[in-house]
Formats: sequence, C-alpha cells, structure tokens
Amino acid sequence: MSESQPAVSRALAPRRHAEILKRLGAQGSVSIAELAGFFDVSRETIRRDLKLLSDQGQLDIVHGGAARFEPSEPAMTLRSQENAQGKAAIAKAATGLIKDGMVVFLDSGTTTLAVAQAMTNLRDLTICTASLKIALQLCHVPGMRVHMLGGEIDPSEEAAAGVDILEAISRFRVDIAFLGGGALSPDGEVTDFTRAGAEQRSRMITLAGKAYFVLDSSKFGKLTPLRIRNFERAAGVIVDANPGLALEEALSQKGPELIVAT
Repeated sequence: MSESQPAVSRALAPRRHAEILKRLGAQGSVSIAELAGFFDVSRETIRRDLKLLSDQGQLDIVHGGAARFEPSEPAMTLRSQENAQGKAAIAKAATGLIKDGMVVFLDSGTTTLAVAQAMTNLRDLTICTASLKIALQLCHVPGMRVHMLGGEIDPSEEAAAGVDILEAISRFRVDIAFLGGGALSPDGEVTDFTRAGAEQRSRMITLAGKAYFVLDSSKFGKLTPLRIRNFERAAGVIVDANPGLALEEALSQKGPELIVAT
C-alpha cells in the first residue's frame, strides 16, 4: 500500500460507509474480505469502518463481517417498570369497552397485561392469549374461561410466538382484541419490531369484531421497521396522553379512532 493510500481511504470513508449500509440493506450481511477487496483497502480499515457503524447502531458486527441491524424490543421485565400509571389509565379505558359474554383476545405485552389486571372484576368472559403472565393473571378469576394459544415460547416476551398462534386463534369468534405494537410512527400508524409480531397483529385486526391498539406515550413518534397490514381497519388506538396535533391528524387520516385515557 502506498503512503498516500491511507489518506485516500480516510477521505473516502463516508462513501465506504454508505456503500456498506447499501449492501447490508440488499444482502443482509457483508464480509470483511469482500469489502476490503471491493474498496481496495486493508481489512483493518474495514474493521474500523464496521466498528464505527456498529457504535452508531447501524449494523451488528458478526464473525468475519457484519449483519443488518435488527432492532428489538426490551425484555418484558424492563418494560413492565415503565409508565405504570399511564398503562393503568389505558387499561381502565380498554375494560370500559368490554361487555359480558364477550370473547376477548389479549396480545402479549406490558400494556395488555395491565388490561388483564384491570379485568379481574369482570365476569362471563372467554379470554384468548399467548401470554403466560396474562393467562396466569386471569385463569383463577371466577367467570373467566382462559384459552392459552400455543407455540414456541419467546423468553423476552414471556409468551408463545409463531404461526401456531394464528392457526389457533382462527378457531375462535373474537368480539374484541387488544393489541400491542412497537411504535406509533410520525405517519400515524402502529408499527412493529418483528415480522411475526406484525403478521399476528395484522391477522387479529381482520379476525376480531373490533381491534384496539393499546400504546403508552413512550411509543409516540418512534420508528420500528415493520408495518402492520390492515392497520387502517382497526377500530382505534388507546393512549395515555394526547400525542400532539401532528400525530393526531396523521392517525385520523389513517382511520382508527384515537382514544385518550383520562
């Protein structure tokens, strides 16, 4: 390598970074050897590039290269400690929509768990859920018939996940569903972290008589990678605070009603 090449490499760093991210977006992963050859720089230069992009949260470093960054939701134990008062307000508003004799689907998550905790005075309900915590919360309540939807258990969510849930829930006539989500995006729609979560929530919107998303204010204006199909067919989004005029107008254009818990 000539004496001038390191300076050239540094000068081209932004171009390298853009190309690395472009390749990750298309391929999902890249190798150090491949990138060093393409850019005609040392492997050590590429390692520094990848470390910088990793520190910025734009990729994950793996053995021999890098992989596309996949954002994930914090573990349930951490989320359950956040904004408990707001989630309790959402739960109160949600339970006000439940009538005797209904079949109720409760999604996994800390806000839907708060809904379950607020339901203990209700009777004559059939509950469908994939959440271990929700099933345990309600299975001993008189007048509650709890159906646990099967599948592989996700330890961070403490709930079953996967295609088995979709098959199981299709056997029920669901009157009302309360769904979680990753974020309420600036475009006024609920988005998700994973394909499985997005697909499950999309299907529940179409299966339930009415489907409501329950989101606390920590998720306002955030960005998660996956859209939830059929979101515009949801009955509403229940929140603990007004999300602001811009988000309110964006959500209104999508269709679901905004319900601010008081």
